[in-house]
Amino acid sequence: MKLALIGYGKMGKIIEEATLERGHTISFRIDIDNLNDFNKLDPANTDVAIEFSQPGAAYDNIMACLRQRVAVISGTTGWLDKKDEIEKSCRELNGTFFYASNYSIGVNILFRVNEFLARIMDGYPAYEVGITEIHHTEKKDAPSGTAISLAEGIVANLKRKNGWTGDDKENPSKISIRSLREGKVPGTHFIKYRSDADEIELKHEAFGRKGFAIGAVMVAEWIAGKRGIFSMKDFLDL
Repeated sequence: MKLALIGYGKMGKIIEEATLERGHTISFRIDIDNLNDFNKLDPANTDVAIEFSQPGAAYDNIMACLRQRVAVISGTTGWLDKKDEIEKSCRELNGTFFYASNYSIGVNILFRVNEFLARIMDGYPAYEVGITEIHHTEKKDAPSGTAISLAEGIVANLKRKNGWTGDDKENPSKISIRSLREGKVPGTHFIKYRSDADEIELKHEAFGRKGFAIGAVMVAEWIAGKRGIFSMKDFLDL
């Protein structure tokens, strides 16, 4: 396959390594210094574009790929207020768009376990739930997209919660997400249910970024030739 890398920072370079290791080629490496190369993107030279950039650039990057009729998968977080617009444009252009807040297979298994546990805990109001996420100091957005996805999974299954908050103010109807930025931590997420008697905890700890990169390339392999809007649930058939 021929893959374009949109965003060529640390994550883009790791995705490049995974792409080459899996026998594919890189058609373009597009970053802030060569945005005009979007005009060269074409289904004839690029099967799928993988977009890992910055929150402020993601919308324009994804739209550029859709206009060029190139399937695009995105892992950039912090821009989801415009996701509905992207999906509307994707349908209008008969394009292909895939979004995930996290491409790690382990994290996506955690998402399902998180939802299952929330359904069980709906019957036990003595337990208060909270989320903590820890990332490297270079991460721009907080809370992380993964933490928000976890919170949304709980809200969908725990009737006593109707949203999430990123501050420390107590609100019995919201899930508190605590965001910490430490050193070079790739990403750690905790979901805790605590009562006066005990505590239940789910945890996922990434040991590096390679797992995210391999997952993104696997999605690119899967989505090639498809049309529509997809997520990790479609990819994993969960």
